[in-house]
Amino acid sequence: MSDAPPASHHEVPHRGLITLSLMLATIMQVLDTTIANVALPSMRADLGASQDTINWVLTSYIVAAAIVTPLSGWFSERYGRKQIFLVSVAGFVLTSILCGLSWSLPSMVAFRLAQGVFGAAIVPLSQTFLLDINPRERHGQAMAIWGAGIMVGPIIGPTLGGWLTETMNWRWVFFINLPVGVLAFLGCSAYLPSLPRLARRFDFFGFAMLALGVGALQLMLDRGAEVDWFAATEIWIELALALCGFWVFAMHITLSDKPFLDPRMLADRNFATGIIFIFVVGIILLASLALLPPMLSTIFGYPVITTGMVMAPRGVGTMITMILAGKLVRVIDARNLVVSGLLLTVLSLWIMTGFSPQMDAMLLIVSGVVQGLGLGLVFVPLSTLAFATLEPRFRADATSLFSLTRNIGSSIGISIVSVLLTRNVQINHAEIGAGLTPFNPNLAPLIPPGTSPTAAVLAQLDGIANIQALMISYINDFHIMMLITLAAIPLALLLRKPGAATAPVAVHAD
Repeated sequence: MSDAPPASHHEVPHRGLITLSLMLATIMQVLDTTIANVALPSMRADLGASQDTINWVLTSYIVAAAIVTPLSGWFSERYGRKQIFLVSVAGFVLTSILCGLSWSLPSMVAFRLAQGVFGAAIVPLSQTFLLDINPRERHGQAMAIWGAGIMVGPIIGPTLGGWLTETMNWRWVFFINLPVGVLAFLGCSAYLPSLPRLARRFDFFGFAMLALGVGALQLMLDRGAEVDWFAATEIWIELALALCGFWVFAMHITLSDKPFLDPRMLADRNFATGIIFIFVVGIILLASLALLPPMLSTIFGYPVITTGMVMAPRGVGTMITMILAGKLVRVIDARNLVVSGLLLTVLSLWIMTGFSPQMDAMLLIVSGVVQGLGLGLVFVPLSTLAFATLEPRFRADATSLFSLTRNIGSSIGISIVSVLLTRNVQINHAEIGAGLTPFNPNLAPLIPPGTSPTAAVLAQLDGIANIQALMISYINDFHIMMLITLAAIPLALLLRKPGAATAPVAVHAD
């Protein structure tokens, strides 16, 4: 083992094959954050679960991955980055198969917990590898490729999951990981470089406090809607545990000589700003994806496959700007690209505030493409700038913190828009429904000639009011997300251009 700090990058053979193998593993893991959502009704019937308990299939995976993600940096430095990555991919594939073979809800939850544990390190370590094997001037292209899997995976996940569930069986939502995982494992095993290990003490107390904070926060966000949030004692307990865990962790890493996560990485202005930015991107990306499928199903009556086809152009927009941004980041100030992407995202959300139950699919597609263009234009230069000035020795921990922050942002974003949606539906329906009485003369144009405002007619009008109240509530959510994105734009002023890269070190794959 060596205690020498890592160089800025390593020259390796077969860089293209390494990148392909890493991306197969990354896409496989990211897909599983959303691919199982649409299969829950079928799982519930086969596993004998209730409407409430089946959600533990999602919660167990999210909580396990969130807790273990910060460990990826320590494990990779202590036991070897290549070795940990291979174990993660192999374990993820094995637990995916076990999830597909589950015979009861407890077995499914146990296997999903294990799947989250093994999958937690895949995304941050794949980013670390790509930063390590590419010189600084190629980081933009590397992050474009990596970001494509991160951003497009959640978009196509529900569509692929719906298609597999409808055409075959919900179990194939998990079995699909087998061929992808095998190819990723073989490629990584053959071509990933073996890097020096670092003798690093494990800060158990620091990890325990961070795990307590992250785990309690994720449970609170995931369970809140089911138990009516702060009306339940459970949520207050989880909030207290989360606050205590994060507070003690922050104090510990500040005062400890060898903390679990070195706070000096946050002294890098680009990385600290990038953490805030990726939190906002997490809110916008998955909050939008959480809102649109139920909106298209409930208000527009779209089946799962049609919903996927309408949302697919969003992924196309993301791919286009990611490919372009990987090249543009070399010639255009990356900060300008970030601001341009945020403005496009704001434009897309503004378009979405004009949705109505009577519109066709074109406005959905246009807003999706614009939002995809914006998010893609943000993600690549942001990922490049966040690590541009950070010391290479912090990369393993920094990428795990980067991924953790994005995931927490996604969870918080989904919870915020869900709470606002539920509350605003009730408020809007109360306001609209207040006039649905037999004594309202304004109802006359809505009642068929020769009929009176009977209970049946009023019930029909109440159904229309429900749709209108729901649509207004979705628009309110889009408006809030637009304001959050606008508020993030001034943060670009805190970013700075990277300096010159240091010399590379040659490393050969096994």
